[in-house]
Amino acid sequence: MPVDEATRTEQIRLTLLARYDELTAEYEAEHERGQVLRLVEVSDSAGDDQADSGSKTAERDTAGSVLRTILDRRDQYEHALNRLAAGGYGSCEGCAAPIPVERLEIFPAATTCVACKQTRERRAA
Repeated sequence: MPVDEATRTEQIRLTLLARYDELTAEYEAEHERGQVLRLVEVSDSAGDDQADSGSKTAERDTAGSVLRTILDRRDQYEHALNRLAAGGYGSCEGCAAPIPVERLEIFPAATTCVACKQTRERRAA
């Protein structure tokens, strides 16, 4: 039996929302881990040499990068949820052509077709 459009849209919404919630939980866990690392670093910095300070700086930089990556991915899912609510989900933001279902299955937050994505990447390089 074919799935009607409203059911399909709700399935997509639930998939996007579940991933958004996962990324939010991941962000909160990483943020908490960063807080703990900072507390340990403050209480355990006596006697640090340059190598220790460098290691701690590298850890902080890595933790910040991880947080930015998670937030960026979460923003992509939020954007996809907004496009779904507005009726634009599944259409390429570049050329307005339908994004292939296979691409959306692999990356539900995709906003461009493969051709437009490749064009953007070439321009960015």
